[in-house]
Amino acid sequence: MHLKFLTATVCLIFSTLASAQQVVPLWDKGAPGFESRRNEPEQAKDWWVKSIHNPSITAFLPPKEIANGAAIVVAPGGGHRELVFNAEGRDAALFLNKLGVAVFVLKYRLAREEGSPYRLDVHPRQDALRAVRLLRSRAKEWGVDPNRVGFLGFSAGGEVAALVSYAPGDGDANAPDPVDRLNGRPNFQMLVYPGPLGFPAVVPSGTPPTFMVVTNDDVGASNVVVKMIQAHRDAKVPVEAHLYARGGHAFNMGLRTELVTLKGWPQRLADWLTDNGFLKGG
Repeated sequence: MHLKFLTATVCLIFSTLASAQQVVPLWDKGAPGFESRRNEPEQAKDWWVKSIHNPSITAFLPPKEIANGAAIVVAPGGGHRELVFNAEGRDAALFLNKLGVAVFVLKYRLAREEGSPYRLDVHPRQDALRAVRLLRSRAKEWGVDPNRVGFLGFSAGGEVAALVSYAPGDGDANAPDPVDRLNGRPNFQMLVYPGPLGFPAVVPSGTPPTFMVVTNDDVGASNVVVKMIQAHRDAKVPVEAHLYARGGHAFNMGLRTELVTLKGWPQRLADWLTDNGFLKGG
């Protein structure tokens, strides 16, 4: 009797989570120039998703009683060959939902996947800009503040974040699609062991407040973070960075590490969001 009750409860929980997720293609007719590929199926197994030809966002909305209007687009990593969707997408969304944040996990096109027709410097940025614009265009529907839209990127996803945060995201006022008239630059960004693509030597004006986290023994990503700390300071752009002694690359949301420091890093992110007022309007 108790086992049946437990099984029913678990099924209800997973059913509720599944029903709370909404997958929304970034473009109704497919990505510009690749509309004919929008119906090609994605491939997914274990921890990865790839063969993304119809880029989308998956909405994870918090319970209405704790929703605070903040919204974050999350770009998982995976070296632009696949997406670590669960550990660097879903897990981040579930953590942020507990803070009252609406989360939209981005499936962007993968330029380094074998046989990919996409360009690393073009299509991920196009998808990220469109994700932010789409979120702002449907802000009322999703109960979010279009002026409190952040971008969180892991590894290669950190590069995607950089591609939209360090350059203007102005929309085209004459675009036939009203979504494309909106600004695609986020209001704040969070970079977790980011790769080097998309980071400028000089941080330009208009760059949003930035949070970064990395380990010292992740040499490539830590070099990016250390360089960008000074670049943000030179530009007088608010920046907070956490450099942990060890733990390597891809510690995700701290759920798959034995290091106490890395298990706790998401709380540092929560603290930063709170201290900067992103979790409340006004």
